[in-house]
Amino acid sequence: MKVPFVDLISQYNSIKSEIDSKINQVVSTASFIGGKYVDLFEKEFAKKIGAKHCISVANGTDSLYIIMKMLGIGRGDEVITVANSWISSSETISQSGAKVVFIDIDPNFYVIDESKIEKKITDNTKAIIPVHLYGHPCNMDEIMRIAKKYNLYVIEDCAQSHFAKFSGKNTGLFGVASSFSFFPGKNLGAFGDAGCIITNDDDLAVKFRMFARHGGLKKHQHIIEGINSRMDNLQAAVLCVKLKYIEKWTEQRIKIASKYEKLLKSNSNIILPKVRKNSKHVFHVYVIRAKNRDKLKFYLEQNNISTSIHYPKILPELDAYKYLSFDSNEFENASKFQYQILSLPMYPELDDEKLGYIVKHINEFYKK
Repeated sequence: MKVPFVDLISQYNSIKSEIDSKINQVVSTASFIGGKYVDLFEKEFAKKIGAKHCISVANGTDSLYIIMKMLGIGRGDEVITVANSWISSSETISQSGAKVVFIDIDPNFYVIDESKIEKKITDNTKAIIPVHLYGHPCNMDEIMRIAKKYNLYVIEDCAQSHFAKFSGKNTGLFGVASSFSFFPGKNLGAFGDAGCIITNDDDLAVKFRMFARHGGLKKHQHIIEGINSRMDNLQAAVLCVKLKYIEKWTEQRIKIASKYEKLLKSNSNIILPKVRKNSKHVFHVYVIRAKNRDKLKFYLEQNNISTSIHYPKILPELDAYKYLSFDSNEFENASKFQYQILSLPMYPELDDEKLGYIVKHINEFYKK
């Protein structure tokens, strides 16, 4: 048996006729940049997530950069984010001209440890970027309390948390604006790069849209200098179809996570993911901490089970941030866990036979 880490082909086959129909409509009309599906997706995503505005962009990385630029964050400013994430969360801070300030992770939920944020706030701090990593929400009540106390922007990185909830509220609806990625492997994924910004601020929505479209809302009318970051109509058409199924797929992910827990909870060699009491975890990835992680990963690969590591090196330890001379002791949990975390296969189409095969080989590895 072969178990892929993500099975996008099975997902495509389950909605093939709808996807193909929409793609054919876009191709037959040659409406590639802009178009009715871009407009429709923005409207439908904003409605489903519960936001006033959705501004489609080329990818999730751009969305973070655009938000910071239009909030006026730049040289001399500092922005706080988590030590364990994809580099988009931090590189966009540097690209805006601001300085990255990293925070260690919560040892239970692997998202930013909100208890350590206040110690890192200075007169130069302008924003906090909580990353709802792996699909688990950050403690947004506490983060918003801190932000209000120090008059800071909160920019949510929701690249992995589509329709996750904290205290009954969708991630992305707490901060001044939020970033979403629709990279193909995401819970809601396009057939290429795509992303969006959501906000309830009317003025910011105009600024975000303007900056992402060469600084103007109409062709040849450039109010400011901007960038070129547009979701194409093909990606929007695909997302319009998939958006109808995201709730079903999300519930299936949660069911699969529950099955993993039931089947693996007796194995003392691994630590299973925990879910905060008032949170809805949407399991973009299913991350365990494992003894002899690298050997386990190799053993599973030898048995045709694909796994991944999110992420093999924490951000402060990347070569890109050597110039900041971080002390790894500041990131005790993130530093330790980077050698233990392992992401198991997780996708809505993962059936019981494949799940059993994965669990069987994990347990067999530790019996050897």
